[in-house]
Amino acid sequence: MTEQNYDLDNAMHDLLALEEQLNTVLVGQQGLIRQLLIAVFAGGHVLLEGLPGLGKTQLAKAIAASIDIDLGRVQCTPDLLPADITGSEILLGGNTSTGELQFRPGPVFANLVLVDEINRATPRTQAALLEAMQEKQVTYGGRRHVLPDPFWVIATQNPIELEGTYPLPEAQLDRFICKLSIQYPAADSLDALLNTSLDQEPVDKLQPVWSIEQARKLLVAGQEVILARDVRAGAINLVLSTQPESESASLAAKEHVRYGASPRALLSLVRAARVRALFEGRAHVAFEDLAELAHPVLRHRILLHTGSELEGNTAESVLDQVIAEWSAAHNLARTIQE
Repeated sequence: MTEQNYDLDNAMHDLLALEEQLNTVLVGQQGLIRQLLIAVFAGGHVLLEGLPGLGKTQLAKAIAASIDIDLGRVQCTPDLLPADITGSEILLGGNTSTGELQFRPGPVFANLVLVDEINRATPRTQAALLEAMQEKQVTYGGRRHVLPDPFWVIATQNPIELEGTYPLPEAQLDRFICKLSIQYPAADSLDALLNTSLDQEPVDKLQPVWSIEQARKLLVAGQEVILARDVRAGAINLVLSTQPESESASLAAKEHVRYGASPRALLSLVRAARVRALFEGRAHVAFEDLAELAHPVLRHRILLHTGSELEGNTAESVLDQVIAEWSAAHNLARTIQE
């Protein structure tokens, strides 16, 4: 790695230090926190799904407090307007003929934006996030307003609420590098929760363990992780195996999948795999990085046939089969090479 950026040991040390602090805020969710940090430092946005009260909001606040960055928050409701997110122009001076229009930024102008219950916002308001998430800018009144650097969106949604909700379209889902599911904690985690959160939220006591400059360096460090030719080919094959029309399609994809993962999914998978390699103290991506991240990166990017869903199949179960076939083929290929 270059002199301006972290060496391998420093990158792993700082990532683990941040992870350790977040584990004190949300107990019993170590796997989720690791995947969330991988997604964030791969430069992507995250869709976090889980029941109310599991700590989704606290986790986002803890990340912002630990890196000492600005946190913007949007509580989505059906009457939320696009300008409530992006901002709008206001008239200064109070006189329509002589006053000056000035753009007042909305909550999206922060390093980390928490969008609570995104599926409660109308499609028009959801679409207002598209440009911000993809282009890292807002256009209002024909003028371009650049968002802060770094910029991340963590959106949450409740999987059991149907009334008054608007499911995200596939085009918007594809802009999230990962979709993560927060599970109900075990009994020992609930016991630890009573010790840490009964009288005060742990996030209120957090001190920054990073600076924003460290965060920027980590984003660059991930880009310098080596992607060998065989691992590159493996990543391509894994994504193509979800495409039912591809020559590389898995048997599960041919039977159950209507639309497979997009080219953006391949970019997301490799970017995330590079950061996982840093967590593991490696300067190169390994096949296990791809396998470990296939579910969070691909689960929201494949659509099943209606008949397959009626039979009880889910994106998760189909991905299990796809990954198993891919892993078996990879192991066979390595055996032949050796």
